[in-house]
Amino acid sequence: MKNKFIPLLFAGDINVYSVARAFHEEYGIKPFVYGKFPTGPCYKSKIMNYNANPKADEQDTFLSLVLGFAEKHKDTKILLIGCGDSYVQLISENKDRLPENIIAPYIHIDMMNNLIHKEKFYDMCEKIGVDYPNTFVHKKELGHSFELPFDAPFIIKPSNGIEYWRHPFTTQKKVYKADSREELDSVLDDIYGSGYEDSIIIQDFIPGDDTFMRVLTNYSDKNGKVKMMCLGHVLLEEHTPHGIGNHAVIITEHNETVEAQFKQLLESMNYIGFSNFDIKYDTRDGKYKVFEINTRQGRSNFYVTGAGANVARCLVEDYIEDRPLEENFVRNRNLWLVVPKKVAFTYIKPEEYKKEMRELFAAGKWVNPLFYAPDNNLGRKLKLIKSQMGHYVKFKKYLGK
Repeated sequence: MKNKFIPLLFAGDINVYSVARAFHEEYGIKPFVYGKFPTGPCYKSKIMNYNANPKADEQDTFLSLVLGFAEKHKDTKILLIGCGDSYVQLISENKDRLPENIIAPYIHIDMMNNLIHKEKFYDMCEKIGVDYPNTFVHKKELGHSFELPFDAPFIIKPSNGIEYWRHPFTTQKKVYKADSREELDSVLDDIYGSGYEDSIIIQDFIPGDDTFMRVLTNYSDKNGKVKMMCLGHVLLEEHTPHGIGNHAVIITEHNETVEAQFKQLLESMNYIGFSNFDIKYDTRDGKYKVFEINTRQGRSNFYVTGAGANVARCLVEDYIEDRPLEENFVRNRNLWLVVPKKVAFTYIKPEEYKKEMRELFAAGKWVNPLFYAPDNNLGRKLKLIKSQMGHYVKFKKYLGK
């Protein structure tokens, strides 16, 4: 292509691998990637230049890596992309320190901090009319002296996820479900006892298994207009303590009402770049209720690329080619999964979804982003197979069978 550029990605998990694969598929280029560890799906990959630095997510190291890379390639445009919350926040915080050849397609840090703080995010949803679960915001000073406007079971999660993970403890989970008030109080004590000081979100549990979940990925151009939306119907999630809620199987679908709600929310704040919403359908009132926003593409972002809306293309057309993007609200049906087929068919219960999965497999409309022909050297393939086999153990441990 005429306009040369280099994607510079940060993280080392399936999120960054999926974005790197999108660039490689669309443009045949190998992004440069910095992650923390010499392990994971990016390590020894042939479709990227992966570098491990254990301090990559720390301010001084991060800025040094980015500025050094920019200086080394000062005559080339560099697309700087974070594939994890800490990296996205670092990019946003340092936008004013970045040289002209660095393109950082992210919102201002003040808006980002408001959005990733769940209490403030729900205030924004309230103003626009986007539905979210019944919520109580707990402050540390309340202790156990508070009354809830809904009954158990409860969902418990920190308002500030980045701050929460800075205070590890043995029973730490991404999200908690408490079946009684006593259990709720115990979880609160554990979280605050770790040193976490911010508020905690307590929510009414929305009934339904993983198949009631949805994920919505969007791209807003540099003018704040939503140009791409892709709704995914989650059929299976991970259930390990640190991985709970991570998607394992998704089929793309289309819902104009849901998409219109979130389009209005994003454009009302002049949001730019990728956004990702976790949503659950509530059969009690027929509403789709949002849990949170990620101010980036999600770790399952290849469900979007697999359905025909390559995530790399959004960025390149917007910032490198500098041309107007056409609206693309994805309607293609495609299956994305990161677990073995047998695991998917064993733990997804409704027969109607199994039937559709079989049809998509038969039609070749499916993808596991980790298995990519140009990157399937023997050593990598063996590691991937071993990792895939691990899902049998994990799902059996946490879901039975």
